[in-house]
Amino acid sequence: MVEHRDGAEAAGDAGGADDGVLEVLDRPLPEGIRRRVVGLVADAFGRLTVAELPAQLRQYARFTPSRRAKFAGNAMAAAVEGDAAFRQRIAAKLREAGSELAEALESGAPPAAADPEDVAAMAFVLRPPGWVKLVTAAGEEAARAGAERAGEEAQRELQRLREELATVRAEARSEAERVRAELDATRKEAEGLRRKLRSADSDVRRGEAALRKAREELEAVRAEAQADKAAAQGETRRVKARLAEAEAALEASRRAAREGRSVEDMRLRLLLDSVLDAAQGLRRELALPPVSVRPADTVDAVRPGTMSPKDIATRALSETDPALLDQLLALPQTHLVVDGYNVTKTGYPTMPLDKQRLRLLGGLAMLAARTGAEVTCVFDGAELAAPVLLAPPRGVRVLFSKPGVTADELIRQLVRAEPPGRPVVVVSTDREVADGVAKAGARPVSSALLLKRLARP
Repeated sequence: MVEHRDGAEAAGDAGGADDGVLEVLDRPLPEGIRRRVVGLVADAFGRLTVAELPAQLRQYARFTPSRRAKFAGNAMAAAVEGDAAFRQRIAAKLREAGSELAEALESGAPPAAADPEDVAAMAFVLRPPGWVKLVTAAGEEAARAGAERAGEEAQRELQRLREELATVRAEARSEAERVRAELDATRKEAEGLRRKLRSADSDVRRGEAALRKAREELEAVRAEAQADKAAAQGETRRVKARLAEAEAALEASRRAAREGRSVEDMRLRLLLDSVLDAAQGLRRELALPPVSVRPADTVDAVRPGTMSPKDIATRALSETDPALLDQLLALPQTHLVVDGYNVTKTGYPTMPLDKQRLRLLGGLAMLAARTGAEVTCVFDGAELAAPVLLAPPRGVRVLFSKPGVTADELIRQLVRAEPPGRPVVVVSTDREVADGVAKAGARPVSSALLLKRLARP
């Protein structure tokens, strides 16, 4: 049985091959028939051995029929068309599968109820006599069926579009009617709004006119108020200025009365003490006996005068001799004014300022104790970062200049404060200070002279 079947199959394959040589398609397979051919080949593909497969299809041997049709469809279609041996092996596997369609085609009587594309695909693989006509007829039938389906689809689509058009037209008519109604309502509303707008515009114009008038009145009132305010402020300033002048004049008169009285009393007392001390010193120097006033005393004549710093300056002592300072301090009620930093920076400039002050004040205290003179030491306050906590030594007045006032100016103020006739000695190397105090009646001496006197025991 097996050998007989194999011989029949071989004969059939040979007859199909001969028929395939005689019959050739003159056009490409329709797409639908081609897909079915690929499906038939993909199903029968798995029943072939790898050796029976063309070289280009062996890589798809283990694929499933669906994956094989997807990835190797073109290659299988080309192999069926161009490789007769491969096509005959596929045809044999289709016959072995016992397909009724294959048997009907082999018998030359394809079933009338079969799908034309399936018949054409099977005929293309099996190649029975007249297979070209079957494929061509199936292609034409498929094309006709496709055309009919396309026509039906077109009819259905046309019908759907007509229905949609009718619906759209009905909706458009309804929408148009609604829009007309809304347009009428909008026109009526717009007319009402126009009337309201005209009324509001009229009200706005009246309001603007009233506002302009109110603004003009307000500006007039403001201008008047500004003028009244300016006049009132001017009058207030004048009254305040007069009041301030009156208060200043009153305070100045009071202060002048107080200061004038106290300062003049002090100046007169100092001058009187100076005269008395000078008279006593002159009496001791001349060794004059005490006498009462005689009539001859009223006679105008040359009387011995008191010594002054200028008289001592005319003596033969040098300006650098410390004895000159002793003579000056020996005068009655002498006031020694010292420019502190001028002396210290001349004698010991490398020492810190606080050490300079302490050293100078110690020497001045001993000098004041020996001579009995009034001693005032002046320092420049501008060089101080903070107030100085200093206890002045006994017999020495220590002063610092205020902010904005130099020590030189403070020295000049001290000299101007003394009454005319009192001996005042100013120690400073500053030429401007020396010239200024000399014009005021004081006797300037150099800082080096005081340093020599302090260095002497």
